[in-house]
Amino acid sequence: MRNAARSALLALLLTPGLAHAQEIADTIYSGGPILTINDAAPNAKAVAVKDGRIIAVGDLDDISAHRGDDTQMFALDGRTMLPGFVDSHGHVVFGGLQALSANLLAPPDGEITDIPSLQSALAAWAEANADAVKKAGMIIGFGYDNAQLAELRHPTRPDLDAVSEDLPVLIVHQSGHLGVANSKALELAGIDASTENPAGGVIQRGPDGEPNGVLEEYAFFTVLEPLLTQLGPEGFAAFAAAGSKLWASFGYTTGQDGRSSGGAVETLKAVDAEGGIPIDVVAYPDVLESRDYIEQNVSMDYDGRVRVGGCKLTIDGSPQGFTALRDRPYYDPVGDYPPGYAGYSAVTMDQVQDAVNWCYEHGFQILTHANGEGASDMLIAALGAAQAKYGDPGNRPVLVHGQFMREDQVDAYKRLGVFPSLFPMHTFYWGDWHREHTVGPVNAENISPTGWVRQRDMMFGSHHDAPVAFPDSMRILSATVTRRTRSGDILGPHQRVDVPTALKALTIWPAWQHFEENDKGSIEVGKIADFVIISEDPTSIDPETLADIKVLATVKDDKVIYEADEAVRKGELIRPRFAFSPAMADQFLHVMHDGLNQHN
Repeated sequence: MRNAARSALLALLLTPGLAHAQEIADTIYSGGPILTINDAAPNAKAVAVKDGRIIAVGDLDDISAHRGDDTQMFALDGRTMLPGFVDSHGHVVFGGLQALSANLLAPPDGEITDIPSLQSALAAWAEANADAVKKAGMIIGFGYDNAQLAELRHPTRPDLDAVSEDLPVLIVHQSGHLGVANSKALELAGIDASTENPAGGVIQRGPDGEPNGVLEEYAFFTVLEPLLTQLGPEGFAAFAAAGSKLWASFGYTTGQDGRSSGGAVETLKAVDAEGGIPIDVVAYPDVLESRDYIEQNVSMDYDGRVRVGGCKLTIDGSPQGFTALRDRPYYDPVGDYPPGYAGYSAVTMDQVQDAVNWCYEHGFQILTHANGEGASDMLIAALGAAQAKYGDPGNRPVLVHGQFMREDQVDAYKRLGVFPSLFPMHTFYWGDWHREHTVGPVNAENISPTGWVRQRDMMFGSHHDAPVAFPDSMRILSATVTRRTRSGDILGPHQRVDVPTALKALTIWPAWQHFEENDKGSIEVGKIADFVIISEDPTSIDPETLADIKVLATVKDDKVIYEADEAVRKGELIRPRFAFSPAMADQFLHVMHDGLNQHN
């Protein structure tokens, strides 16, 4: 086990006169800035590694004592090395959904700017996958964002019927909390004017009461999730492999599968056993659905590259989609909403309390998705009651997102020992939308309040929530430091943090979040040799150019698991291309189509 190996290594390193005199490195890294994220020694000239662990950090002259005849010299050639990034919140398995479906993202991650361009992208994808689409009979796209469409509305059933009336068409909102189905897909899913809204979800309707194609939260999940569960081992394996490789391409050496399932975890393990998972993955199965699996599988030790870290609970939905639960009405929601509309919760307070109590009773870590102030009120009440009943089991509870928080709620989270995993990248992607529509110009200044958190000396993680956005570490870094919106506005300058702080939120602090701070998150003796190599030193350039930094290589356990190709180095691609066979696309579409039929 890793902990045992670490103890043995540290015992060796601490033996007087032995480690420094006799330890010969497998690899020595040098030749560029090395940012250790270790406050005691923040910069280094060289790092020596043996058996996948760091044995020395310091000046090149000192590190050279560890060089032997077989030591590999890794030349940074002026590039900057940091500890590998640790994912504070994302969905590795469903990261593969981005790669297997039509790309409906807005610039800079895609080319969709209006409904006609969305329709064209779906048609082009269907043509490119013509054989698979013909056999499976379905078209699917991922990543549209009504906030970035010129029409400032969701596509509707008629818009997708224009792509195809004969084939089911299903598109997934970038948040993952909403979707749109055409007439054929609604028919196959058994949704019509007589279908009631499910608990925690909404079927949007036209003036005649007929579904307009837009499905919110559990109305959408009840269609999508059965399809995804039909993927089977091979389909999930394709997702898992693609997602983990995508994470590696952005410098992540530890990923997270938030709101996972027992089946997804077992698939990750199976793919890893065949060498298909290049990074460590910590999974958090849904506490409302997978308690038996969680109880039997939570562990601090990895099984290969996979472990179950605890539980995931989801209270509300998407702030940009107006499904997050607020404590006051939305500012100017775009759509057919009643006066005073404040969103809604996906679960009841009794469900929240029961889930939190169960995790505290068992000492399990719980990660809770709570976006709106109303959702945070529910979470804070549940955590307070659980701690009063069970005490503090040292389980490091995590708030996921916390987009709309009051300052008193930040105080409450500190008092309760909650680690905030925040989403400052939202300031870039949806900051203008929040200012104009969700919370208004005053409260938008305080979305993802990293400044408030640091004023209270709290650690935090900065996450991407992929596939909601690409797991773009440099975009996260830029947004956390600058809070620039798409329009160039600075949203809440008082909530900005400096570059060293933002780097900690990508490394040592999320390592602490995962109980792995003794192994990961900084470049120190005894820790795992997980590194990322980037094109510029982020501490020595104009912060406004942080998003332009390129991830050039990712190193896991002293082995290179990713190297940027020429197109990425030149900035021609945001991320590397991953090849998917026609058979894989064929299988994916077959499963989705069959799942819709079975749902009906």
